[in-house]
Amino acid sequence: MKRNPIFHIAMAMYSLIYFVPLLWMALSALKSNEEIALNPLSLPTTWDFGVFAEAFTAGSLGKYAINSAIVTGTCTSAVLLFGSMAAFAFTRLQFKFSKQLMALITLGLILPLQSYFIAQNALFDTLGIKDTRMALILPYTAMGLPLAIWLFRAYIQNLPKELFEAARVDGAGDLRVYQSILLPMLKPGIATVAVFTVLSAWNEFLLALVYIQNDDLKTIPTGLLTFSTRYSTNYHLLFAALTIVTVPMIIVYVIFNRKVIEGLTEGAVK
Repeated sequence: MKRNPIFHIAMAMYSLIYFVPLLWMALSALKSNEEIALNPLSLPTTWDFGVFAEAFTAGSLGKYAINSAIVTGTCTSAVLLFGSMAAFAFTRLQFKFSKQLMALITLGLILPLQSYFIAQNALFDTLGIKDTRMALILPYTAMGLPLAIWLFRAYIQNLPKELFEAARVDGAGDLRVYQSILLPMLKPGIATVAVFTVLSAWNEFLLALVYIQNDDLKTIPTGLLTFSTRYSTNYHLLFAALTIVTVPMIIVYVIFNRKVIEGLTEGAVK
């Protein structure tokens, strides 16, 4: 279907809403704090890209990036594994109370973090896992599972039932069907869920601020607070650090963009 040129113009204008702030952030990193305050929309008078190396070193971004990578990688792996297994069970296995369990999972898409934060905080106190990476991995995984299960479930429902029935006839058990039949066909859905989970975990701030006090365990969102003190903020280094930590997420989305769109569309259209 041939698209109207007005559609392309409208989409280009819409894209600028997101692109311009990113460009402004990167250019602001090249300014001094005085330039940012006096002429926030002007171009930098100098183009010293050494500020990015300075921000990386001064803010200990390497340490925080490693912590973020560990937490994000672990919770993303857990979400992909448990989410795909749960979706397989809900769509291809028969068991009692499946509808009730699915309704409970749906609540995870609706309830805001603040509604269960006090209970979660008390539970972590009892378990003694505050100020550990598990204090972030567990809630990040729990928050990512509802969406993952719904996306995987919608995708699996559109797969031909005959494939699974043929595998059963050949004597394949549940685990074999999951490993050999489902997972190879679930790649677009896996890419979609992975991107959403990575972006969510990488950028999460509230739980990281509350549960992690040890500087050696802080993730990037809370680690960036080192550029701010009680009375002042080093804006040009902060913007440089923000640019550094934003680029990996943009790269992730660009690489998996086609898979994300494919996963969403194939999971939504019968």
